[in-house]
Amino acid sequence: MIRILAGHPGARFSVGDVFDGLVGGLKRRDDVQLIQYRMDGRWDICARALELAYRRNGKKRGQPRPTTVDVAYWASEGIIERALRHQPEWVVLVTSFYFQPMFLELLKRAGFRTAIVLTESPYDDGQVESRLQLCDVAWTNERTAVDALRKINPNVYYLPHAYDPYKHRPDLPAPDDVPSHDVVFVGTGFHERVQALEAVDWDGIDFGLYGTWNLVGSRSKLRKHLRGPNVPNQMTTALYRRAKIGLNIYRTSRGYGRDAPRIERADSLNPRALELAACGLFHISDYRAEVGEVFGPLVPTFDPGKPGDLERLIRRWLADDEGRQAVSEWLPATVEGRSFDAMAAQVVSDLANN
Repeated sequence: MIRILAGHPGARFSVGDVFDGLVGGLKRRDDVQLIQYRMDGRWDICARALELAYRRNGKKRGQPRPTTVDVAYWASEGIIERALRHQPEWVVLVTSFYFQPMFLELLKRAGFRTAIVLTESPYDDGQVESRLQLCDVAWTNERTAVDALRKINPNVYYLPHAYDPYKHRPDLPAPDDVPSHDVVFVGTGFHERVQALEAVDWDGIDFGLYGTWNLVGSRSKLRKHLRGPNVPNQMTTALYRRAKIGLNIYRTSRGYGRDAPRIERADSLNPRALELAACGLFHISDYRAEVGEVFGPLVPTFDPGKPGDLERLIRRWLADDEGRQAVSEWLPATVEGRSFDAMAAQVVSDLANN
């Protein structure tokens, strides 16, 4: 039996879904005793309390307004108490970005072994050096990042993204109030995604665009397709089950903005690729090596550098109901075994070997 204290990343979406999935996989194991330190609720409470204190006293005294760094500090410090109380063999943090390196240092001083699940490789790898130097084990979701990260910490492993077979499956009913679209995309509007979608003439296509798209200009033709901000994973899967085509456009930006620098290379699948396939939704993607390795010809790929390539594929497959249906039936089998239970199994195995 191994006792693990799992530290939540703070965000309720995306990396929060990875935490929930991994925790679910760990809970289903008989050889793990799991303790959680949830950052999401603590973040809200600490942010509100600091803002209230500032308005009541700090503002009058000319003190600076609390920042996200202040909130992160207060929301993080309780993990030390939680570790001391439960005495885990391992403290496992997902992303760890809201946990300042100081807290990893304090956990180390207190005698606890720490591990970090990096979910944003290779985009944010430049920000993890100090954390990797302080932790005992780390995992990256990007296989091409392993060698570079091992120069900082030799105990870095490739941990592929996963899906939740209890949530991501084609046979679950979608509520009647969930919109049905010809084409759907759920995600964050990085500049490269905005460019790819603006290159498509959406005339005659019911396109649903969900997520945070602050980089879409006020005159962009994408504005009429925006359907809502951050979408819970349960709603996302329902949208997938009601759509004809899903899109997966990989992020290439380091950071967020029109002028953000780009990564040089990435091979690995993102969570969206796995969830789309597990839900049995025919989808179109831009190219990554694992797209071809895992899906073969079942997922058509487009070249973002060729105007009209994405639109050509969308219109071609919207006109082929029978072809889409055949592919949809084959897709779930392609990701079988890429579940959060498998992720949890590798985490436990790697911890046991270190």
